[in-house]
Amino acid sequence: MAAVDVVDAYVNALPGGGRRLAAAEWGITIPGEAAGGEPLDVGLRVADGLFTAKAAALGPSPDLDPWMLLWWNRQTRHVRFGCSRSQEIWVHGDMPAAAVDERSLDRLLGLVAEGAIAVRDYARRVREA
Repeated sequence: MAAVDVVDAYVNALPGGGRRLAAAEWGITIPGEAAGGEPLDVGLRVADGLFTAKAAALGPSPDLDPWMLLWWNRQTRHVRFGCSRSQEIWVHGDMPAAAVDERSLDRLLGLVAEGAIAVRDYARRVREA
């Protein structure tokens, strides 16, 4: 089964479903209780031989050290953190489109959610200190 078909079936089977944004693009929302307190909107895309998932984990966060995220990137598997010019913190994950099956898709989305939870917990600790 092609990656687009796997992702489409996966998104359609989610509780509450997801959103089909374009021919090979979707949006899903991970509920707050599974994403560190706030819902996590995740964009999914199949293009150029890659399956990509990305999510804005935190809004503008000038009180966080974005260099800490670079250090975290050396410890993560399949996902990485990024910081936009407006200091939003993003979690990105990719894998070859040819490797996409339901299990690998679920695993990658779990790692994206795990990354968002980690950065949200870090932000909470920094702000409480």
